[in-house]
Amino acid sequence: MDRDRRKFLKDSLNVTAALTAAPVLWPSRAWGANDRPAYGVIGTGGRGRYVSTVFQKLGAQCVALCDVYQPYLELARKDAPEAKTYVDYNELLAQTGIDFVLIASPDHQHCPNLLAALAAGKDAYLEKPMSHSLEESQRMIQAVRKSGRIVQVGMQRRSAPVIHRAKALIDAGILGRVALVKPMWNWNVARPLNNSPLPGQLDWFRFQGPAERRTLEPMRFRSWRLFWDYSGGNMTDQGTHLMDVTQWFTNTTQPSSAICYGQVQKTTGAEAPDVFCAVFEYPKHMVTWTLNYCNSYENGWSIQFQGDEGTLILDEEGFRIYKEPWARKENREPIYVAREGVPIEAHVQNFLDCMRSRKPPNCPVEVGASAVSGPHLANIAYHKNRRVKLNADGTVS
Repeated sequence: MDRDRRKFLKDSLNVTAALTAAPVLWPSRAWGANDRPAYGVIGTGGRGRYVSTVFQKLGAQCVALCDVYQPYLELARKDAPEAKTYVDYNELLAQTGIDFVLIASPDHQHCPNLLAALAAGKDAYLEKPMSHSLEESQRMIQAVRKSGRIVQVGMQRRSAPVIHRAKALIDAGILGRVALVKPMWNWNVARPLNNSPLPGQLDWFRFQGPAERRTLEPMRFRSWRLFWDYSGGNMTDQGTHLMDVTQWFTNTTQPSSAICYGQVQKTTGAEAPDVFCAVFEYPKHMVTWTLNYCNSYENGWSIQFQGDEGTLILDEEGFRIYKEPWARKENREPIYVAREGVPIEAHVQNFLDCMRSRKPPNCPVEVGASAVSGPHLANIAYHKNRRVKLNADGTVS
């Protein structure tokens, strides 16, 4: 690598590091009685409870909790004992004094939850994937822009300094021309679904919401991510994160076509596959997105960006870059290594800061929609068992 390129890369990293430095947290003592942002949680399952504790750590006050499953509400109240509890999210939104809502409900509830929150004049932190369909994505974008509210989609890589540093290196040309990107996710977690009776009270009617009415099967609630009525499966659940970074780093927004094959290997009772491979077509590169929940080799997520001058491997620990041709012995060691995690705190802080400044957050709904567009398209290809195209007007053929 010549001297000019090294200097350019160094300067790029210095600028990015300054822009993405860890934000100053909001200390509780800096807030007056009426200054702490008050929020409600819609969906108090494991993810909702975790993100809520992060909001509280950063100075926000949880004043309301909503869930259709009583045991989840009871667990959430341990961290917010003064919060009022609800089964109907519309009643939570009618509570006075709420500045914003954390929406962590199942995927099929994201659109109705967000639209109701906007109608109630609330800002929102919306968990990913943003939508349950391509059509919902467009409805949500239009509603947010008409409302003028601040909405952050919960894809925390958008606020992670280590991810920004990797992006700066790619933008500086360290990989040369990228022809193939390979997002992957490996976990050995697939098991037959548990369909034993649920302990505690569940409002099954409200859980189903806009979905088709069905007789209660406990596994459909316990493992809702694996049923098409309530989720886009593992394709959108994990693919939203990885396809977002893939498109962000390659300066693209959505694929032109997709094909997908998958199988239910070990998650007996599920509809969505626990092993799959999707291939996406972009104008100047290809993307292969594979998930295997039956094996933990190279456990977790990773994305390989393969260019004609180098390869960048991004994972939950950070990133590393190898020079081409990798086959040469002297190129087997990485030329750049960064070992940092991808904590959620910076992303939550960015949302809280934007609530005050009214500036766009790091992951607005346009980014959330773009990130899930490819996974939605791949699910359509999976169901149709053929290659499908995403047209410029958002229709599929």
